[in-house]
Amino acid sequence: MLTLFDTYERKVRPFTPLDPPQVKLYTCGLTVYDYAHIGNLRSYIFEDILRRVLEFNGHEVLHVMNITDVGHLTDDADAGEDKMEVGTRRAGKSAWEIAEIYTEAFKQDLAQLHIHEPHIWCKATDHIGEQIAMIQCIEANGYTYRTSDGIYFDTAKLDDYGYIARLNIEGLQAGSRIAMSEKRNATDFALWKFSPPDAQRQMEWDSPWGVGFPGWHIECSAMAAHYLGTFFDIHCGGEDHIMVHHPNEIAQTQACHGTRLANFWLHGYFLQLDGLKMSKSSGGFLRLQTLIDRGYDPLVYRFFCLGGHYRAKLTFNWQAMDGAATALQRLRTAVSQWPDPTQPDETFLADFTAQVNDDLNMPRALAVVWNLVKSDLPGSVKKATIIEFDRVLGLGLAEWQPEAEQPIPAEILALAEQRQAARAAKNWAEADALRDQIVAAGYEITDTPTGPELKQRAAHA
Repeated sequence: MLTLFDTYERKVRPFTPLDPPQVKLYTCGLTVYDYAHIGNLRSYIFEDILRRVLEFNGHEVLHVMNITDVGHLTDDADAGEDKMEVGTRRAGKSAWEIAEIYTEAFKQDLAQLHIHEPHIWCKATDHIGEQIAMIQCIEANGYTYRTSDGIYFDTAKLDDYGYIARLNIEGLQAGSRIAMSEKRNATDFALWKFSPPDAQRQMEWDSPWGVGFPGWHIECSAMAAHYLGTFFDIHCGGEDHIMVHHPNEIAQTQACHGTRLANFWLHGYFLQLDGLKMSKSSGGFLRLQTLIDRGYDPLVYRFFCLGGHYRAKLTFNWQAMDGAATALQRLRTAVSQWPDPTQPDETFLADFTAQVNDDLNMPRALAVVWNLVKSDLPGSVKKATIIEFDRVLGLGLAEWQPEAEQPIPAEILALAEQRQAARAAKNWAEADALRDQIVAAGYEITDTPTGPELKQRAAHA
């Protein structure tokens, strides 16, 4: 049976769909004020593995992902500017233009990582009506108050506010460093923010409370309920959502619909760079394109992420990427050399299934993969088995083919001959300089008893 760690209950629970065979899945998408960094993409790889494992178990997944293109402020305490407005100044384009540019770039990143697109994309700016309607519901049930800058949710009205984060509300109140302004409680949050009286925003709408824009948290609550219902199977996000965003999503849904929105809450943990969280604000901002520019196949990054459990922090460095590139190349080469597939091996298939069904334990699942590679099974059986595994791994192993070897260019052969002549004349400095030229051109030269051997240096897998 598939088991998953539910952050709400703080334990691994057996997973059973609420309405089998369908599983309704909501994943928090990107705030499209900039490109996705590889830390963001680790979360989407985890969520893709979850979806693939659900489908591997025979479930029919309905996957919804939001695009936040308004309302996500630079400070979780409902202060600062809208990140979209910040992005417009940096890019020199309108908020609508940068939303389109960065959404399309995000979709391209997902495709290059073999991450399935959601069945439904939902943009916050396309669902303002649903958000206003949900705020009206919350207001009618007595959970809101008005300040000079917006409509706020009164978290003191919910006895179990912040349960998913196990928040110490009294401690937060006593030690709050948040500029309270007109907020009644440190944990209160904006449902609707009024536009500044002295400036016109690019993104603002009329509402029953005045011209403004929605709070970040109401977007996900309203869109998730709109597409999946007020209580569905699984809601996912990053570990940074545990303390603020997801408690607020749950609070809004409790106030309006009387549910905690999702039966399971799953969170992927951060990617770290030299011990720091990967983030745009810290300057540790690596894009997938950065890896590609350094010669890595995008799927090397996917393979690297498979080596860590989604509930454990993963440290990124170039040595680890090189190791992932070597391992993926070894796996691809082995699979490409096996004959056409026949029938998968049931023992290996059962072992792999047990690992992925144990809270998506991909490191142990990869151990099964390598045990299969080293096994004495016929190559046709191995290939059939690995193709089944790859429904979860998402590495495209059956389709990969080695690149045909290119002939060594005449100018490289000439350099090798000049080097041989220099060596014969014991002109070692010239021989070394010629070797450096050959290496700089992307080739390796190895001296053997029968003469030098030349080959093109392998790119990152």
